[in-house]
Amino acid sequence: MPHICHKMRRVGFSLHRLVTSVPSSTVTRTCCVHQRVFTGSHTRYQSTSHGPSCQHKRGVSTALGLHIQDPSGPEQRLLDKLYTGLIAGQRASLAESITLVETQHPRKKELAQVLLQRVLVYRREQESRNGGKPVAFRVGLSGPPGAGKSTFIEVVGKMLTARGHKVSVLAVDPSSCTTGGSLMGDKTRMTELSRDMSAFIRPSPASGTLGGVTRTTNEAIVLCEGAGYDIVLVETVGVGQSEFAVADMVDMFVLLIPPAGGDELQGIKRGIIERADLVVVTKADGDLLVPARRIQAEYTSALKLLRRQSKSWNPKVVRASSHTSEGIPEVWAKMESYRDAMLASGELQGRRRAQQKVWMWSLIQENALRHFRNHPSVRGALPHLEERVTKGAISPGLAADLLLKAFSSSSSSSS
Repeated sequence: MPHICHKMRRVGFSLHRLVTSVPSSTVTRTCCVHQRVFTGSHTRYQSTSHGPSCQHKRGVSTALGLHIQDPSGPEQRLLDKLYTGLIAGQRASLAESITLVETQHPRKKELAQVLLQRVLVYRREQESRNGGKPVAFRVGLSGPPGAGKSTFIEVVGKMLTARGHKVSVLAVDPSSCTTGGSLMGDKTRMTELSRDMSAFIRPSPASGTLGGVTRTTNEAIVLCEGAGYDIVLVETVGVGQSEFAVADMVDMFVLLIPPAGGDELQGIKRGIIERADLVVVTKADGDLLVPARRIQAEYTSALKLLRRQSKSWNPKVVRASSHTSEGIPEVWAKMESYRDAMLASGELQGRRRAQQKVWMWSLIQENALRHFRNHPSVRGALPHLEERVTKGAISPGLAADLLLKAFSSSSSSSS
């Protein structure tokens, strides 16, 4: 493991605890922007203020722990333009910022981290003015195909924007095997909401990510909150591993269930139901009203047998119809009750802190595995060992040990 860590430091993956406060003597009150402060080889950003209109009360240093080369003139102008447009609530700047964090280009990924640091500083200042409470409510929605997720989101989104909320929808789509782009195109299925100026819809291709939740979804949530969207809805693909991933990045997880789907309790994993804070039986109208009531009763009984996740909230099961809008206000009322209860107990803030740690380790694992697979020694030995494993000549465990040994030995020799 020390060899792995040493090797990762050489390519810039290591993280350093470099977030320190700028001394008060370095604060220059000249303009209301985040200025760069250079200390040694690292770049820091500090907030400076001018006049009573700005709320920056002290210099804030957010030195990046990555070995990032200082942005060039054009790069700095791009970051300033994106940041200024983002906090002003411009949808075009938000879309361009999300594109920047989704890129696989090494240099653009570094610039994306610089932008994210500035947005995080801005968001922390907003939360401090809000009494330390989150300024946005994150809701994850999922369900089996045919549950009417997109229709439900559009109806709820229109209701919320009519009440004065700003709603962003991050719809993680399956990826096309041919083009790599979004396959279902949820934005095209939310025609009315996509035209609403108080709403922002961003379909993101899963790009082969396990379960369909992209590694950048969490960062896109931060950008949406920085742009002033106080309701962030994350729609995931199907029912499977993605629900465990999305539950680790949202405040509330909502499971949508269609009323007629055969043996419903067997068709959905128990673990998914355990993670749900609210179960919504959709399409509860017309001929499906009676089956919807039956499904509601079944899930209400099933949830009583499961272990509670929260001391402040018991999961609820409700019915709703996107076609008639019956039950939609009641669904949102349950969501608000959940948010109020979790905020009052402090569980919501604690959940967010735990989620940040989970996603940090998730990204570490992803980057470490990518670095391992791309290592010359591993890449050279991998085809032969894979062939021997498939033929049964050696066990998968032995092959893994040989690859790790090749990686460690080459790392130690190069040091």
